[in-house]
Amino acid sequence: QHRVVERYGRPMFYTATIVWEWILLAYVWVGIRRQKLTLAQVTGGKWKTPEDVLIDLAIAGGFWIVAAIVLASVGFALGLAGQAQQADTLKKVGFLAPANLKEIIIWLGLSATAGFCEEIIFRGYLQRTFIALTGSSMIGIVLSAAIFGAAHGYEGAPRMVQIGVFGLMFGVLAHYRKSLRPGMIAHAWHDSFSGIILHVMQRVAKP
Repeated sequence: QHRVVERYGRPMFYTATIVWEWILLAYVWVGIRRQKLTLAQVTGGKWKTPEDVLIDLAIAGGFWIVAAIVLASVGFALGLAGQAQQADTLKKVGFLAPANLKEIIIWLGLSATAGFCEEIIFRGYLQRTFIALTGSSMIGIVLSAAIFGAAHGYEGAPRMVQIGVFGLMFGVLAHYRKSLRPGMIAHAWHDSFSGIILHVMQRVAKP
């Protein structure tokens, strides 16, 4: 990924990732249709009233705050909280950080895409499939979270574990809420915020 970014630039990399996310979603959609499910059934249906929107926003906000606390605790336990560890994180994923307004705007588009597509792929399809295959909600949620964490292996093992825990929380939220909407919102918020934080960290780190 680092070499790809160096060769083609971040805007092209972000755009290619957005396209790839939608290609993966299209592939998963074939599997969803084979299960005779509709998009509304997978995502939890459409908003019917303004109150529905506000409720999902409130759930997403509360979930995001709790998730941030849990992720910070997991990061501390895994030794990711120190200054040296933060420098190591910058070394591994700092090249992805948006560097200007144009890149931030595209990053926000990428974050929205990830929130929508990845929640359908991991929580809407994989999690449902694993639950159906194993007959266990817990096992299905854990397996989906493990794959979600493994998909971020380029960030290193500790971060992969941390993201796996994040995926576990998204899985629990989707399962008990019977909707992907709050998770999609929180996922998009988190990715957007993470990109901006990386941007700030890169600027501070520069001499």
